Amino acid sequence: MNTVDQQTALEHTAHKRIKEVLGLDGNADRLAKFYRQWASTYDLDVVQYGYCGPIIVAELAAVVQMAYLPKERAATAILDVGCGTGLVGVELERLGFRLIDGFDLSEEMAEKARETRVYRNVRGDVDFSVPLSGYSASYDITVCCGVFTLGHVQPDRLRELARVTRPNGFIIANTRRSYADATCFADEVNRLQDARVLVLTHCLNDGRYVTEEDAHYWVFRIPENASSPEV
Repeated sequence: MNTVDQQTALEHTAHKRIKEVLGLDGNADRLAKFYRQWASTYDLDVVQYGYCGPIIVAELAAVVQMAYLPKERAATAILDVGCGTGLVGVELERLGFRLIDGFDLSEEMAEKARETRVYRNVRGDVDFSVPLSGYSASYDITVCCGVFTLGHVQPDRLRELARVTRPNGFIIANTRRSYADATCFADEVNRLQDARVLVLTHCLNDGRYVTEEDAHYWVFRIPENASSPEV
């Protein structure tokens, strides 16, 4: 097999895996099993897929920290939700963040994230489809890249991101365009704004994400006197 054929085969495999995972209907057991088997080749596959979401999310975190947060970047606490193999964490560390925690549904993916050595703490086997245990409103920035996507979690999980982010802190999340349309993600955003749980400060519509589809990038602030997300 020549180099061109090898590249084509890699791209085909990457697209096949990503199509499969988007069809798992948010079932945590099926997702965990899929990512357990995918962990060893995940980084290579998403490169073939043109995945640039982690870079954009990390750069947005850097802008938010510089523009709004009084702490130095190295002292800014970040939670990486659905951290996977650590692609976002690596970008955050490159930009000067040092207090990065993460969790993922898959222990195998979480172990890959630990191997990057950019995280303070990484937990595996954490199901984001249910209320998170062991996390409180202590994070200055919560990032969530590639989680609000087809076959994964519902928009109502945005409430949980608000719960673990401190007042005047920020949430940075992206949504595939197809996911945002199919799930009416913007309606959930409006509900949470009306309930004073969070405030939408910026939305980058149709930004680069993967080769075949764009994504929306959302930046939310938690108000000083925010309502409890559990309400």
